[in-house]
Amino acid sequence: MAKKTKKLYDDSWMYILLLTTLTILLYSLSTYKFSIAGVRLSYSLIGLPLIYFITNYITKKYNYAKAITAISASAVGMVLFIIIMNFALGKEIIMTNMSGHFAGYVISQFVNLTIYYFLIQNTKAPLFLIFLTYMFSLIVFYMFYTLIFLQMIVIEGYWTGYFITLATQAVISIVLAIIDSKTIKRGRDE
Repeated sequence: MAKKTKKLYDDSWMYILLLTTLTILLYSLSTYKFSIAGVRLSYSLIGLPLIYFITNYITKKYNYAKAITAISASAVGMVLFIIIMNFALGKEIIMTNMSGHFAGYVISQFVNLTIYYFLIQNTKAPLFLIFLTYMFSLIVFYMFYTLIFLQMIVIEGYWTGYFITLATQAVISIVLAIIDSKTIKRGRDE
């Protein structure tokens, strides 16, 4: 007699929706600022490691294809949100603003995904390497964001803000890397 296998419900759509919602929220928070050491920083930059964490969770629990779907859906959702909100508020759509966020987000997500997937496939994904993956992805995000959105204009206090933001995100990334390496198991539970 053949053993019946229990089919698992594909609930990856919830995490894809969560990633899309968080991406839109962080884009919305990009206009709100706080000050550290006299440098104005965006609230949205603190949440970036969480976006990479959710993508890594989708990769680890489901698969690489679901993570690609999540990145694509969240990027399209962010662009649609920008277009709809600018139309609703009667503002002009500024392509450098939209393309800077889009390019920084998509490229850094794919960098994060590629490195993370390599780690979980070929290593035991040590904590330190997961942390470095987060940090490298954040640096890639800033590189493309600065290149496209700021058009390589380095404003006063840019480097101070850059390093303060990376330091803040490093602390958040350490916590997320610990959670990732210690509590999230590969594959789905039955």
